[in-house]
Amino acid sequence: MDQTVNHRTGPDDSPAFSRVCVVGAGVMGAAIAAHIANAGIPVLLLDRVEGEDRSSLAKGAIARMLRTEPAPFMDPAAAKLIQPGNIEDNLDAVSECDWIIEAIIERPDLKQALYKRLDTVRRPGTPISSNTSTIPLVFLTANMPETFRRDFLITHFFNPPRYMRLLELVRGPETDHAHVTRLTTFCDRNLGKTIVNAKDTPGFIANRIGTFWMLVAVKTAIESGLTVEQVDAVIGRPFGIPKTGVFGLIDLVGVDLMPHINASMKATLPENDRYRLFSDDIALIGKMIEAGNTGRKGNGGFYRLNRKGSDKFKESIDLTTGAYALSERFSLPSHVKRAEDLMTSPDKLGVYARRVMGETLAYAASLVPEISDDIIGIDKAMELGFNWKKGPFALIDQIGPSRFAALLQTQDIPVPQIVEKVGSGKFYEYHEDVLNAFTPEESYKPVPRAEGILLLEDIRKRGKPVLSNKSGALWDIGDGVACFEITTKMNTFDENVLSILEEAIGHVKNSFRALVLHTDADNFSAGANIGLALFAANMAAWGETQKLVQKGQKVLKALKYAPFPVVAAPAGLALGGGCELILHADVVQAHAELYTGLVECGVGLIPGWGGCGEMLLRLRADPRTPHGPIPATREVFEMIAMARVSKSAAEAKRMHILRKSDGITMNRDRVLADAKARALAMIEGYIPPEQPEFHVSGASGRTAFIMAIDGMAKQGLATPHDRVVSGELATVLTGNGHDVTEIVSEKQMMDLESASFMRLIRTSPTLDRIEHMLETGKPLRN
Repeated sequence: MDQTVNHRTGPDDSPAFSRVCVVGAGVMGAAIAAHIANAGIPVLLLDRVEGEDRSSLAKGAIARMLRTEPAPFMDPAAAKLIQPGNIEDNLDAVSECDWIIEAIIERPDLKQALYKRLDTVRRPGTPISSNTSTIPLVFLTANMPETFRRDFLITHFFNPPRYMRLLELVRGPETDHAHVTRLTTFCDRNLGKTIVNAKDTPGFIANRIGTFWMLVAVKTAIESGLTVEQVDAVIGRPFGIPKTGVFGLIDLVGVDLMPHINASMKATLPENDRYRLFSDDIALIGKMIEAGNTGRKGNGGFYRLNRKGSDKFKESIDLTTGAYALSERFSLPSHVKRAEDLMTSPDKLGVYARRVMGETLAYAASLVPEISDDIIGIDKAMELGFNWKKGPFALIDQIGPSRFAALLQTQDIPVPQIVEKVGSGKFYEYHEDVLNAFTPEESYKPVPRAEGILLLEDIRKRGKPVLSNKSGALWDIGDGVACFEITTKMNTFDENVLSILEEAIGHVKNSFRALVLHTDADNFSAGANIGLALFAANMAAWGETQKLVQKGQKVLKALKYAPFPVVAAPAGLALGGGCELILHADVVQAHAELYTGLVECGVGLIPGWGGCGEMLLRLRADPRTPHGPIPATREVFEMIAMARVSKSAAEAKRMHILRKSDGITMNRDRVLADAKARALAMIEGYIPPEQPEFHVSGASGRTAFIMAIDGMAKQGLATPHDRVVSGELATVLTGNGHDVTEIVSEKQMMDLESASFMRLIRTSPTLDRIEHMLETGKPLRN
C-alpha cells in the first residue's frame, strides 16, 4: 500500500509490532484488523470454523468491509494485508505475531477458554489484550497462570475503530509495564489513538458514564412526557453533544444493545452505585426489540424512515404509546444557546436538562478516583468516546462549579466530594500560560501533552498572533517556523483570508525560515465562501468577482514561489480552494483522515486558483502516467468534472492530490509537529520550484472530451449544465485552441482558468446551483 506514515517505533525505526493477530471477525474485531492494516501492519484475522470454506467467517468479514460505508479501510489495498484463517487450522500462526487481540462475544467463559488455547501457541512474553467493553480484567484473568496475567491487558477500541480516536487501556496489578509502554506508543503513533488509562472497573470510563447518561435521559423523558425530538434538542448542541442527542445515538449503536449493557453493568457494579437507581428494564425498549425496531440496523428505532409511494418521510416513536407518527422538527427557544441557559430555565425543558445533566455530571464527578486517577482521563474519554465537545468537568466549569452544586441540591442529587472541594474555583485553570487540572488532593497539576505533540490551542494561550485579521492569523510555533491558519466559519476563503495570507508570506520572508499551513479546527478549509460569490453575482459585481479570482491566483502563486519552504498540514475537509491551497505547498503532511478534492463543478464552476494546472503537473510527474498530454489530461478532467473527493489521505495519494513523497500522520494531535519537522528539514539549501511549462492536447483533445460529454448526456449521465461546465473545463485543460505542438505557460493556464470561471459565474444555472447548495447542502442536477 502506497502510504507514508511518519511515526515509527522501536530501536530500528520500525513499528513496535510487525504482525498482529486479531481473534474474532465480528463487526469490532474485523474493523480493528482493518485499522491496523491501515497503518501498514500485516494482520492475521481468525474466527471459528463455519461452512465448507473453513475460514469463511474471516474471509466474509474482509469482503464485507470492502463494501461498508463509512469505509473501515483508508485504502482498499490495505485489505491485502489481512490474512484470513480459523482457530482450528491456523492457530499455530499466532506464534508469528507480536500482539494478540481477542475480540469475541462478551462472555468471560468463552474468552477464558480461548485464552488457554492461545497461551499454548503464543511466543513467551507476547502481549495479549481483550477488546471487551464492560468486563473487568480481574474476571478475565481469574485462574489464568501468572505468565499470562503478566502479559494481559484490556485495549478497548471504540466503534468504528478507524474514526473513533479513543482507546481505553486497562492494566492489571501484574501486567508488565513494558507492554503498556509499547502498546501506548504503537496505538498513539501508528493507529492515531488517544490513550486513556482506565482503572479495572465495570464499563471502564466512557461506557460507565455514557450508558448512565443514556439510561437517565430515556427514563426521565418517558416520565416527563417529552418527545424524542425535544429530548435530542435539549441534550444535544447546547451541551456540546452531537445533534444525534440521546435517541439518535441509541438508534446508531443499536437499541438491542441497551439491555445487554445494562445487564452487564448491574452484574458487576457495587450495590450502592447510583447507576442502579435507573437500571430497571425499560418496557418500551423491550417492545421495540420484539418488533425488530432495533435502530438503523433494523426497521428503525426511536426514529425511522417510512415510504408512501416514492416519497420518504421521517417518523418518530411516541415514548408513551410506542406508536410512530410523522417526526416534527423541534427547535429550542432563541434565547437558549448554552448549557447554563438550559440548566437555569424554569420551563419543562429546563427541568429535564437539570435532572439528566445534573445526574450525569454528578455521577462522573463522583467516580474520581474510582475509575480514573484524575479528571483529565474522564473528560478525554467522554470527548473522544461520545464526541462531546467538552467533558463532564469542563461542562461543570462552563456552568460554574458552585452554581452546579446549588442546582444539585435543588434536585436532591448528592454533591460529589470533588465538586465541594473545588468550591468557587474551576476544575481547569491557566497558570503561567499552562493549563492545569484540579486534583482530588485539592491542588492543580499541568494537563500533560505526550512527547511530539504540538497544538495551536497551546500556542494561542501563550501569546498573541504575529499577524491577524478577522479571517486568519499567523503564529510563531518556534525554531523559526510560522503557522498560518484560517479562522472563518468552516475555514472558507474570503478576501480577508487572501489579504492576511499575502501579508503573512511577506512577513515570513523577512522574519521566519519556513511556513506551515494548518488549523486545529475540524476542517482545513471548505473552499471559497460561495455565499459571498452569490451575493456579488446578484449585485452584478462582476469586476469585484474577477478581482477576487485574480487575487487568489496571485497569492497562491506567491506562496508556491516563496523563498522559504511551505508545508501544508491539512485534516478533515480540504475542498475547492482549500484543495488548491495545499496543491501550492512544497510538501504536504496530512492527517490520515483527509477528505480533499476540486469540487467546483458541483456548483457550476471550475477551479479558478490554479488547481487545474497543478493537477496536470502532478499527473505528468508520476512515472506511472503514460507519456503524452492526453492521458494525464483525461484523468484530471474526470476527477474535476465528477467533483471527486478522497475518502482518506491514502486515497488522495491515489488521486495524485498528494504526491508519493508527501507524508501521512495517523494521530491528529501530531500533524502540526510532523509538518514543522518536515519544514525544518527543508530549510538548508532550499530553492523555490521553477515555473512549469504545459504541453496541452489542443483542439483534438478538446473534441475528444466534448464527444465523451455528449455521450454521457445521451445516456442521462450528464445534465445540460454539466455539458456547459465540463466544456469550459475541457477548454482550460486542453489549452483553448493552442496547438498540441505549442507550449503553454503557467500564466496562460491561469488566464484560461479565470476566463472560464467568469463565463460560468455569469450563467443562471450556475447561480441556481450555488443557491441550492447554500440552502440544502446538496448539489443541484440542472
